[in-house]
Amino acid sequence: MKKRVLKTNGFIYILVTILFFTNCKQKIKESEVKDLPKEMAISDSLKWSERLALTIIKNHPKAFQIDGRKEPKWDYVHGLVLTSFEQLYKKTNNKKYYDYIKEYADITIDSTGNIPSYKYEKFNIDMIEAGNILFHLYETTKEEKYLKAMQLLRKQLSEHPRTSEGGFWHKKIYPSQMWLDGLYMGEPFYAHYTVKFEEGKNLEDVAKQFELIQKHALDSKTGLLYHGWDESKAMAWANKETGTSPNFWSRSLGWYAMALVDVLDYFPENHPKQKELVLYLNQLAKALVKQQHSSGLWYQVTDMGDKEGNYLEASGSAMFAYALAKGVNKGYLSAEYKTAANKAFDGITRDLIKVSEDGEVTITQACAVAGLGGDPYRDGSYEYYVNERKKDNDPKATGSFILAALELNK
Repeated sequence: MKKRVLKTNGFIYILVTILFFTNCKQKIKESEVKDLPKEMAISDSLKWSERLALTIIKNHPKAFQIDGRKEPKWDYVHGLVLTSFEQLYKKTNNKKYYDYIKEYADITIDSTGNIPSYKYEKFNIDMIEAGNILFHLYETTKEEKYLKAMQLLRKQLSEHPRTSEGGFWHKKIYPSQMWLDGLYMGEPFYAHYTVKFEEGKNLEDVAKQFELIQKHALDSKTGLLYHGWDESKAMAWANKETGTSPNFWSRSLGWYAMALVDVLDYFPENHPKQKELVLYLNQLAKALVKQQHSSGLWYQVTDMGDKEGNYLEASGSAMFAYALAKGVNKGYLSAEYKTAANKAFDGITRDLIKVSEDGEVTITQACAVAGLGGDPYRDGSYEYYVNERKKDNDPKATGSFILAALELNK
């Protein structure tokens, strides 16, 4: 009888102990939750770069969630936004921005340096762009997986299909085509990699990509470049004499302008191609300023003004603001272009940005996506570009806006 009482008492003691610790653990969890801010108020005393960055973190606690992603994916839009975060981290030394970048890299790259969501065999030049975030991560951590991932992307460029003159195709599914977008997607990474790991031996090949797009996509009348060029002239959108697409799209010109100022970071002044790239930048800057609206912004279809359906578009305007400001800051462009960049930035903040009660920043009037060919077919017509959907805080606008804000110290 005594043994049974002892056993019963022992069982009750154990049960009470378990319940006590479970209850304590639950209380700790509740306390932790209570300590977390329900809403992160974003102060308007911060600079625009941080206000937008904090908005992005608030709405996408994990960087892979940018652009509405549900699963981690290696993608150029993440690369652009996180490149802007890297510059913001270097400016503020706020580790929050560094950690946000690193977490994205660690969730998309495995321990061997493989990128599970990246499909090498597709030869999509867009996939090179996110590699730009790996140089700084490798420098600061010395983790081998980041180097292996960069080597994988570099291997793609070595084997990437090219035009007869050596220009990278935009994608394997777009044979013989070069798009302005592709210059930003591939060349800053290529230039950085060859300087860091190959003693710059392939800078000539980097410059060749710009030479070919200037040769085939430049319109001598406006000084602007067409969105795409098809060497085969087989695509229905391609001009049967020149191979160019029919219209000028501001974001594609923005990609190109950013590509120029970013690759120049890696070309020494005494490199034989450096002055050529600076010349291209100056020619483009001159042509762009001619198309700038009195608000400081640029239209979706760059040269069509207020034709019915055309609108003042955020991502292209932000990209131009960044490229022009950086061009002046680096000494490639004359000071007048800084005025144009400031005017563009002020136009965005005045006309295209909304700020919520808790300080969240939303950029409106951003084209969500546009391309050429594909399925469903995109014909590059004026009607096509102005009717593509718009998206608030599209990452092509947010990333370039943060970069512009940093260059202009706004």
